[in-house]
Amino acid sequence: MGYSLFYSPDENRYPVPCVHEKLTGEPCPSCGLSHAFSLIVRGRIDEALEWNSYSIRVFIFFAVQLFMRIGLALATLKGNIDLRRVGVTDAAVSSVMTLAAFYPFLRMLWISMF
Repeated sequence: MGYSLFYSPDENRYPVPCVHEKLTGEPCPSCGLSHAFSLIVRGRIDEALEWNSYSIRVFIFFAVQLFMRIGLALATLKGNIDLRRVGVTDAAVSSVMTLAAFYPFLRMLWISMF
């Protein structure tokens, strides 16, 4: 999230280029996510969707994960919490969220393999 705030979408000077695009000349499904994230944190949602149509779902995944981790850390520090239950719940919620957020990327990968 800090990366998205630090780099301006108007300057387009992101330090990590897409290796897939550099090697093949073709954009990959995740191309434009850094730029889109920078636009999302600035409230420019429509522009973000132009850069990558999956950017909102991936951004929401990372935002929810961030706040969930903060919440779990605070709950753990307060005590009186069953760490085993926290771990199982965290794994289940994170797994479902991962599939929901990244399914389009996995689907594209599977389609390109066959």
